[in-house]
Amino acid sequence: MIARLVLVVLLFGCGPALAAPKPVLVFGDSLSSAHHIAVESGWVHLLETRLAASKNPRPVVNASISGETTAGGLQRLPKILADNKPALVVLELGANDGLRGLPLAEIRENLSKMIRASQDAGAAVALLGIELPINYGPQYRDGLRGIYRDLAAEFNLPLVPFLLDGVALNPDLMQDDGLHPKAEGEPKVLENIWPVLEPAIAKLK
Repeated sequence: MIARLVLVVLLFGCGPALAAPKPVLVFGDSLSSAHHIAVESGWVHLLETRLAASKNPRPVVNASISGETTAGGLQRLPKILADNKPALVVLELGANDGLRGLPLAEIRENLSKMIRASQDAGAAVALLGIELPINYGPQYRDGLRGIYRDLAAEFNLPLVPFLLDGVALNPDLMQDDGLHPKAEGEPKVLENIWPVLEPAIAKLK
């Protein structure tokens, strides 16, 4: 009888294994890749640490690349989705397009396609917006701001309107280039994001 029980356990196991939770994928540019600071100081690593210590830990994959544009992201995304099978994609792109003055319609179309690709792959999406320096003029700045707002409304996405709110205009928190946070500014970046990400992550299966 014992031998038979051992055989059954060997053949069928002790029950269904618990599947590992699918990751949160951060897909962005230098604002998410810890530009010129230690990786451990970046907001994505801080998010990973926070989630690891939470009641429902979930891994984080950072596929952000310094200098990335929405066009480059659109090309890279399918393979990254296939390789990582994320539960949530945190999409943070558009800043480099804006700094280059690329057409707003192109930026919107690329972001829209990435949102659709993520959703088609079974992932939820959260959108992180960015603001441009004032020298880009109100029309272009308002247009870029409106892209994030409109896409969030169209796809019913959680939105952080301005990733660097409370950081970008504080020289104590920004690097000399005026574009990227110092390590001291990264906790504030996460605090801008967390109120949006926390409920989005809580809904994940």
